[in-house]
Amino acid sequence: MNQSDRHILEIAIPAIVTNITVPLLGLVDTAIVGHMGDAAYIGAIAVGSMIFSLVYWVFAFLRMGTSGLTAQARGRRDMEKIMRLLMRSLTVSLLIALTVIAFQYPLREMMLWLMSPTEDVRMLAISYFNIVVWGAPAVLGLYSLSGWFIGMQNSRIMLVVSILQNVVNIIVSLLLVYGLGMKVEGVALGTVIAQYAGLLVAVLMWLRFYRRMLRWRVSLLKDTMNDWFSFFRVNSDIFLRTLFLVAVNLYFTSVGARQGAVILAVNTLLMQLYLFLSYFTDGFAYAGEALGGRYWGAGNMPAFHDVVKRLFVWGGILALLFTVLYVAGGMPFLRLLTDEPQVVEASQSFVWWAYLMPVAGVAAFVWDGIFIGITATRGMLLSSCAAAGVFFMGVMGLMGTMGNHGLWLSMILYLATRGIIQTILYYRTYSMKP
Repeated sequence: MNQSDRHILEIAIPAIVTNITVPLLGLVDTAIVGHMGDAAYIGAIAVGSMIFSLVYWVFAFLRMGTSGLTAQARGRRDMEKIMRLLMRSLTVSLLIALTVIAFQYPLREMMLWLMSPTEDVRMLAISYFNIVVWGAPAVLGLYSLSGWFIGMQNSRIMLVVSILQNVVNIIVSLLLVYGLGMKVEGVALGTVIAQYAGLLVAVLMWLRFYRRMLRWRVSLLKDTMNDWFSFFRVNSDIFLRTLFLVAVNLYFTSVGARQGAVILAVNTLLMQLYLFLSYFTDGFAYAGEALGGRYWGAGNMPAFHDVVKRLFVWGGILALLFTVLYVAGGMPFLRLLTDEPQVVEASQSFVWWAYLMPVAGVAAFVWDGIFIGITATRGMLLSSCAAAGVFFMGVMGLMGTMGNHGLWLSMILYLATRGIIQTILYYRTYSMKP
């Protein structure tokens, strides 16, 4: 194991553990309401959680854009710019959060219209939304801080924050629901309190490890138009790229829903395998953001190319490992998630598509991290746009003859296309730049 491998694992392992703990917030909420005696409570939490997942996913550029720019500034040892990037990102995240709060009513109604829950679920989801929306400043502020920490090659802080959020959420939600009888409102309030607790800990950790950087006090009023243009160019590319990803995932779900409850359930369960893969590959993508950006910013191309090579070695190991894991344990895992005979039987016809996901998707995940690190965000946008086009054309051309198999083939082609186009763009455009 060389030095690059050690640096990669120092960032990737805490990030992977953090990724795995993130879904626990939703699982805890679901487990609590699952014992309230009414299925509508579960539906309300599911709808409310999905609304915020989609909304916040759109603003993920606050994390990704901040990490790449910060990593490059760190490579140049430009401490003042590092501080400016943090303040700029936090300012934008606060403005977006306040906008979400200000326009919460039309946002809520639009998302509920898209999801069309039953009336009993709708009313409970509204109660959940009306409370959780006030956590927007904490969530988006944490996006900015987590991106900055990754850019500084310190993913351990967000691991601590994530664990603390889960502990606070469990304790507070249980106290409010079973101690004070608040039901859905208690779950929602517990989530918000956990979000602000996470933000508070992140700020305290920043002061603990980076207090010395306060000497580089900066005023955003001194930022030039070029500073803001560079910041928004990177983030607008990531924002648009995310819209393509959201569109593909939403359309995938909606097409599955049109084929009936059994196929929808099968597709949902198989996507859990994809999400599990992403938790691990994202950890190495974060390493690409931090280390790739640092060496790119420092102009150290030998070290940069070594990191790229080692990231793909680790990516290949993950792809092989998960392929074997899915072939050997895919169906037993699905049986753990459901005991519905029809769903289990139908899954046997489609589970082999999950075997292809690691090989098809690993390059896209790794390249995303590298491209974010070197702020080659236009390449990410172009690859996502082209891959989305392949997906939608595939669905239209294949569903008629292949049914749900055509939908899954389109998804596999979408994942592979992202990685292929990014590979071509990298070697044609970015591999030789300083």
